[in-house]
Amino acid sequence: MDPVSQGLLGSVLPQSVSNKKEIRLAALIGFLSGLLADLDVVIRSSTDPLLFLDYHRQFTHSLIFIPIGGLVAAGFCWLFLKKRLSFWKIYFYAVLGYGTHCFLDVCTNYGTQLFWPFSNARLAWNNISIIDPLFTIPLLLLVLIAVFRKSIFTARIGLIFAISYLLFGLYQREEAKEALLALASTREHTAEMVMVHPSIGNLFVWRSIYKDDDRYYVQAIRVSPFSEPKIYSGDSIKVFIPEVELDTLDLDSVFYSDIRRFRKFARDYLVVHPDYPGTIGDLRMGILPNSIKPLWGISINLNNQNEHVSMDNYERSVDGNKIQIFISMLLGRNLP
Repeated sequence: MDPVSQGLLGSVLPQSVSNKKEIRLAALIGFLSGLLADLDVVIRSSTDPLLFLDYHRQFTHSLIFIPIGGLVAAGFCWLFLKKRLSFWKIYFYAVLGYGTHCFLDVCTNYGTQLFWPFSNARLAWNNISIIDPLFTIPLLLLVLIAVFRKSIFTARIGLIFAISYLLFGLYQREEAKEALLALASTREHTAEMVMVHPSIGNLFVWRSIYKDDDRYYVQAIRVSPFSEPKIYSGDSIKVFIPEVELDTLDLDSVFYSDIRRFRKFARDYLVVHPDYPGTIGDLRMGILPNSIKPLWGISINLNNQNEHVSMDNYERSVDGNKIQIFISMLLGRNLP
């Protein structure tokens, strides 16, 4: 999730259990603690571009690390607040703020290793977009009102709003998934793999993918409690299986090891980018929710398989036509 949302959710929980005397300090401690887990982004390598994929949302985002992360955050805050709060009170607020981070991240589609080191599985509940102003702006207003008015009640309203929004996302996800399975059934497809997640900034238009035989089918699905689901069909694209598609692949090479790491991160949704034939893309994310063009991928280089792959971003440009298409989807209109 974006840093502002992480900090705000980190603020609102400590606020909700504090008192009027401490509510502002609880908000500050919670906000800073809610940001701390994402310091794992500094774990990078100039020679191994995929290293950050291995460690982002790994140990700093696990349940077992919450008391440790809270301790680090509390130690920093104590340096400035030791004359105003006891260390254990600071630690209490810091643990609450830090703990919200991993739970909010697991609600997105990126994947979070919540149970590391006992499991390396990346959990993704897919019930909120990585950036969602409909979640962030109301939460920001409620946190600020709680701070300025020293209102515990307002803070609790903010916490209830955040939980309710995330629960609504779960409901919308299931509605979109049901519509996707119904669509696959009408096409007489088996839907061996299924994924739905909200498109950027909303819980109404969902990017959906299912696998049938050797192809992925991508479409956008608009779901609303007040109307029937609306399908915006995309296209299909062939599943990329490196062991099959790359004839000269060395299974003992660094290159193949990197492909397997990227494959795990992408949860098997690998394709060859339609505009860049030398790129293996992660189909989960696209600039439009019904696009088969991945946002990022790794290069295919069979000439030197003892070197790490390179990774790059694609399809980041947003022109007026794409914006208009996305707005039409949000409003439930037919596309031209």
